[in-house]
Amino acid sequence: MPQITVDYSAPLDRRGFALALHPLVAEATGASSAACATRFREVEETVIGDGATDEAVVHVEIALKFGRTDDTKNRLSKAVLALLPRHLKTADGVRLSVEVRDLESSYRAG
Repeated sequence: MPQITVDYSAPLDRRGFALALHPLVAEATGASSAACATRFREVEETVIGDGATDEAVVHVEIALKFGRTDDTKNRLSKAVLALLPRHLKTADGVRLSVEVRDLESSYRAG
């Protein structure tokens, strides 16, 4: 089950992003869209660099069961990074980042 967490401080169409993201993750990883679970956490405050700007952030973390190649994870992170701006009110002044990683071997779902 892909576990997806989105930390954001920019105006984000959360539901629209998740509904577009799940099929993308499924296609890239061989998982089903129904197996994807996305949590959104609004970030109240961010400080970038010296704090001179009011930049917003969106960081997407996708955790997958072990076994996907680095190439698969890299292609997925690039695709997610390309998808994000379509679900933001504006991408100006927003720092976007994506991390695709392996779940720990202790991961269990019920």
